[in-house]
Amino acid sequence: MESSVGIETVSLAYKKIILGVTGGIAAYKAAELCRLLTKAGADVRVVMTAAAQQFVTPLTFQALSGKPVLTSLWDATSGDGMEHIHLSRDADLLLVAPASADFLAKLAHGRADDLLSTLCLARTCALAVAPAMNREMWAAAPTQRNLEQLRTDGVQLLGPAAGEQACGETGLGRMLEPADILAALPGVLGTCPLAGKRILITAGPTFEAVDPVRGLTNRSSGKMGYAIAQAAAEAGAEVCLVSGPTCLAAPTGVRRIDVQSAAEMHDAVLRELPCDAFIAVAAVADYRVDAAASQKIKKTAGSLTLNLVANPDILADVAALPNAPFCVGFAAETERLAEHAEAKRLKKKLPLLVGNLAQDTLGLDTAELVLFDDQGQHPLPRADKLAQARHLIRHLATLLN
Repeated sequence: MESSVGIETVSLAYKKIILGVTGGIAAYKAAELCRLLTKAGADVRVVMTAAAQQFVTPLTFQALSGKPVLTSLWDATSGDGMEHIHLSRDADLLLVAPASADFLAKLAHGRADDLLSTLCLARTCALAVAPAMNREMWAAAPTQRNLEQLRTDGVQLLGPAAGEQACGETGLGRMLEPADILAALPGVLGTCPLAGKRILITAGPTFEAVDPVRGLTNRSSGKMGYAIAQAAAEAGAEVCLVSGPTCLAAPTGVRRIDVQSAAEMHDAVLRELPCDAFIAVAAVADYRVDAAASQKIKKTAGSLTLNLVANPDILADVAALPNAPFCVGFAAETERLAEHAEAKRLKKKLPLLVGNLAQDTLGLDTAELVLFDDQGQHPLPRADKLAQARHLIRHLATLLN
């Protein structure tokens, strides 16, 4: 039996969202976020700071939201002049994106010297912020202290992401892309299919030492596993990510444990049990060198023979436990995907297995997947890995619940 899992969009039907926009180059992304929010069915009201208006005009947001944009505490057209009180009373969420370092400092210290900061202080709805700033501003001790205070106060942080910044530098501080913010909102609003679930995920390659400077590894980038960890966190799960060596940053809200070898990954996974679901995405080495050399092996004119022994099968060991969690396997094949993937699923007695062709996904930002379960095959057409991860998590949530 085959079924196609189509592209799904986040539904925010009937949700009332106040979108606060502060000053910074990322304000241009807020326009796209406003468009996505309204497309998802939300009733959006935009509030802009004076600095934000230096980057994007209120008219832009008025056109996208279909409502007048609020910019001042002293707007005489607002009836009794109490918009900072009334606005949040029937709102589901106050979302500030981008949230500058200055605005985060205001929130942390309870300052209220403009409409948006006053609204945040007087709100009765949930508050989420999507930080955006230079990497040094993000890393600065005052900013980190302010963030810790905001977490203590129950403010939900969305991002930031790492990457190239408008100033030309690279690092943490970029505002999350509008689509990523949109995808995180069900979790912020409490409509989370994995709320209360504990999800354990492995990702990346493993590295099996040959000597102190050489080792056996593979081409896995870890991108799929990290995307699944992000999607699971968005869905409200408590996520632990056991990661082999990668250059990726852990998704927001995800606890990461770094390992090198398959044996280290095996031990880390067993220590983190029990959990509700175990998703084995990592490309774990099947073999390791029997006895790694303690010193660098010198090159000689002759050949070199390495004696390899089998590594533990992490997924099989977890699936065979008396009180095993819901186990999800991955099968990266190079041919006859359906045949090999289903055989692996049945052999390891897995309720769900994700199959793909290795040559079509390793190191890439997109993937074409097939989900195999007791009901049959569910193809996922090629899309970026985060989109695929969200499809997988929705399917997993359905099976778990």
